[in-house]
Amino acid sequence: MASEASFDVVSKVDRQEVDNALNQAAKEIAQRYDFKGVGASIAWSGEKILMIANSSERVLAVLDVFQSKLIRRGISLKSLDTGGDDGPEPKPSGKEYRLEALIKEGLSSETAKKVAKIVRDEGPKGIKTQIQGDELRVTGKSRDDLQAVIALLKGADVDADLQFTNYR
Repeated sequence: MASEASFDVVSKVDRQEVDNALNQAAKEIAQRYDFKGVGASIAWSGEKILMIANSSERVLAVLDVFQSKLIRRGISLKSLDTGGDDGPEPKPSGKEYRLEALIKEGLSSETAKKVAKIVRDEGPKGIKTQIQGDELRVTGKSRDDLQAVIALLKGADVDADLQFTNYR
């Protein structure tokens, strides 16, 4: 029994669930009294999500509604990228304010390197990591060691929503 066990670390988002959350948020924004007359809207703009209102506070309120719908649909907010490091910053555009958000999918190379370093430094000995495009393959001789790595990564502070697939 010298075969190696492995699993992949990925960061994927169900686009249909994001679309459903966006449609629910748009419906709520159209119906809520505090959004009447402020030109608030949320919609897809290519691959980005565009939020528009007549003040920066209202755009942030639209973002809050959208985030609550994402949470309700089981999508981690780590997969929503609103731009700035110190929080979302609506940009003025004529008489309105705009905020663009992007749904992050796949592990970026720096995130994959960070995860691999965590596994190397804190994980059990004999575990190997290999970056394959936008995912990370973790291999080892013992399934118990791999389960320890999964537990370690679930508790790690990583800026991506990690999922574990192809457990062999």
